[in-house]
Amino acid sequence: MLTRYTTDKNGKLVKQADVYQASEHNINKDNIDRDAIAVIEKLNRRGFQAYIVGGAVRDLMSGRKPKDFDITTDARPEEVRRIFRNSRVIGKRFKLVHIYFGSTIFEVATFRSLKSADDNNDYGVIEEDVQRRDFTINALYYAPSENIVIDYIGGVKDLRNRKLNSIISLDTTFREDPVRMLRAIKYSNISKLKIPFKLRRAIKKDANLLFDVSISRLTEEIFKILLSGNSKRIIQDLEKYKIFSILFPEISGALLGKNKVEFRTKLYKDLDRLDKKIYRGDDKSKAIGLSYLMDAYLTGMGTFNSKNIVLKDLIQLIKDSFKPMIAPNIDVENVAKILLKRKNIKIPIKRRYTKQGGRSNYNKFKKKRKIEK
Repeated sequence: MLTRYTTDKNGKLVKQADVYQASEHNINKDNIDRDAIAVIEKLNRRGFQAYIVGGAVRDLMSGRKPKDFDITTDARPEEVRRIFRNSRVIGKRFKLVHIYFGSTIFEVATFRSLKSADDNNDYGVIEEDVQRRDFTINALYYAPSENIVIDYIGGVKDLRNRKLNSIISLDTTFREDPVRMLRAIKYSNISKLKIPFKLRRAIKKDANLLFDVSISRLTEEIFKILLSGNSKRIIQDLEKYKIFSILFPEISGALLGKNKVEFRTKLYKDLDRLDKKIYRGDDKSKAIGLSYLMDAYLTGMGTFNSKNIVLKDLIQLIKDSFKPMIAPNIDVENVAKILLKRKNIKIPIKRRYTKQGGRSNYNKFKKKRKIEK
């Protein structure tokens, strides 16, 4: 391991970061998206610093292939936009750049300043940017061209010791962004990290702050959890931290009802099936994830006892049961169809009258058209 130094105001050498080389970080470059590397190399050629950062580095060092690759740089959003024609600037407050390679999107963020908040565009240097990140394991910077991991905050040590530590003070981190509580629980299960006592206590203390988070952000996190391959353990922890009832008040009621044992057993069996499907590489759609979350609740309500189910009514019931979370209409409709198929209930199909359907059907069709006119 190498050490990177800087000098303080008195000219004295001060340790700045640990630098891990290929033999130490063991990142398999075959697990890195080639287009992500191309983005970084192009920024480097233009004279800018650029790194893969966050969860992707954590996953790479844990031997997993990341789903997403976030990139950070000292280039301003407008500069990134000029370099990449296949990009656009998003965000009215804190600006980011999305670079498009077919259906793949790489999010590029400029180093944030220590004085910046999430709602303004005060840019800084990498030493400040690291202090703005949530957990030490997400504050690792990977430089593909040099094949090194730069660690300013002890993230590699925490990752190897299976420990989740907050960078920002526990008195303020969840007040700045309550969604970090969901991410802490998610990361601890995905990477098998221990949540220290003080962090656990802070999550329990600040859980109600989630009421103030926009529904769209919470819904996005819920789908990430469902499709993580670890949904069973994560949702068990959400229940333990009294967060499940905040996110799903309708479904949570069944955990306290007279059939709570049966409901809980089926819910976690269903989520275990979902996790196995994800690991097999089966369908990873939002509809599949949501169907396994909703199945136990809707079954317990007796929803599927009748064979004469109206699709429109089932769709509305799913929406109401998922509240306050809001899923796209197309996903909710697909959830309904998935559940009906799973229960061996046929969806009624409205037939159109056509000439090919026979003369009598065609005559009915003509008569119907004539009446409508």
